[in-house]
Amino acid sequence: MEVAIDNSEFSYLPAQAEALGVPLPPVERLTLPLADGRTLSALRFGSEAPRVTLLHGAGLNAHTWDTTALALQQPLLAIDLAGHGDSSWRDDVDYTPRTLARDVAAAVEAWTTQPQLMVGQSLGGLTGAALAASRPDLVSEVIVIDITPGIDVTAGPAALREFYAGPTDFASRDELVDKAISLGFGGTRPETERGVFLNTRMRADGRVEWKHHFAHLAAQALAAHDPGSATAPSVLHETGWDDLAAVTAPITLVRAARGFVSEADAADFQRRVPTARLVVLDATHNVQETAPVALAGLIESATPARRI
Repeated sequence: MEVAIDNSEFSYLPAQAEALGVPLPPVERLTLPLADGRTLSALRFGSEAPRVTLLHGAGLNAHTWDTTALALQQPLLAIDLAGHGDSSWRDDVDYTPRTLARDVAAAVEAWTTQPQLMVGQSLGGLTGAALAASRPDLVSEVIVIDITPGIDVTAGPAALREFYAGPTDFASRDELVDKAISLGFGGTRPETERGVFLNTRMRADGRVEWKHHFAHLAAQALAAHDPGSATAPSVLHETGWDDLAAVTAPITLVRAARGFVSEADAADFQRRVPTARLVVLDATHNVQETAPVALAGLIESATPARRI
């Protein structure tokens, strides 16, 4: 079912920019037709050619980067990975990093004019590494946020499985906000409302549904009595170490102090990728949401100074 893009997705940005004390840059929604008939969607911040590309984690979308992008004040792309946001779902349900990286390569070729600083969180981090390994001409540097190929974050906690259990469409977004708050997700109600609004869409029949495919796959798995796959399909991390070993661009691993990558995981990463730099930030797994200013500073230190 075709669903029109709702431009009110940008309605939260002025208040976010004001809270940061920064100007609001131009922001637009881009859509790229792909060779197989799918479309890839992204947000472009700034009016100049992007030199930073941001890739979100599983179950999120490009808007997870809004505060980080505003704090950074540089021309950039924030891509909705396949199966997320306003990008098409895959009929084959293949959301592995190497497959996702092919879409990102098409986006970088279409929307940028220079190799990108590729910043990816969780699934996006593995996707950025896969892209850098397969298309080094498109990537100047890689920042991998709170993920290593040695850990699998797709199983998720029991509360997250419960959150995605049951119906995949709802009478209103308030239903989802109430459910999220009751299970301990989100912060304040306005913050939770923003997250739900940007990760759902209104169908032509007036019902609200999740944008990302993983929630629908989770519900199907639960209906089939397969709780072990009830948050998202496996992203098959086995190829991740091979991709990282093949990357010739500089690599930074950002470990969230309250995230999923342990000190032992980070040490394993550095052992396997000895040229990698390790940075620890005081944040949860979604570093771009819980430490956006610190993350923006890290990204800025890796790019020449050129403001929006």
